[in-house]
Amino acid sequence: MVINLLKSILHNIGVLAAGFAFALLGSWLDIVFKIFWIQFMDLTVPGAILLAAGFTLRVWATFDFYQRKMKVIVLQPQTSLITTGPYRYSRNPLYLGGNVFIFGGAVLMLGSTCGLILTVVNILAVDFMIRREEKQLEKIFGQEFIDYKSRVRRWI
Repeated sequence: MVINLLKSILHNIGVLAAGFAFALLGSWLDIVFKIFWIQFMDLTVPGAILLAAGFTLRVWATFDFYQRKMKVIVLQPQTSLITTGPYRYSRNPLYLGGNVFIFGGAVLMLGSTCGLILTVVNILAVDFMIRREEKQLEKIFGQEFIDYKSRVRRWI
């Protein structure tokens, strides 16, 4: 159990780094396009709260994967459907924690207007991918996934 928790934390440190890289790209675009309006607001605390919430959510979700001896990032479909832990509240806590909370939190902490726009575009792209994944899950798990989908929202 402790090993799986440590693996989950280490796994998600990379997502934190990606979130800040994403926010830095947005900050660079702010400079290029001279768009600075969000930098005049102090969004450090809300950004840090989002970042912490996203990291915690992702650690919880990856921990559930590791407890079941499943890999988080795989190219082939999973062999079991996780519906417990954070998956009771969101069908996609990994995307929610990373692409919404961590990316959004890092962008707010750096005060990047373009980063905020990139985050919204990223969320729309991820939502498209999720819809495709859900079709695959429905084919693989059938009624079990349909029932789960009727009980739990896609995002929150």
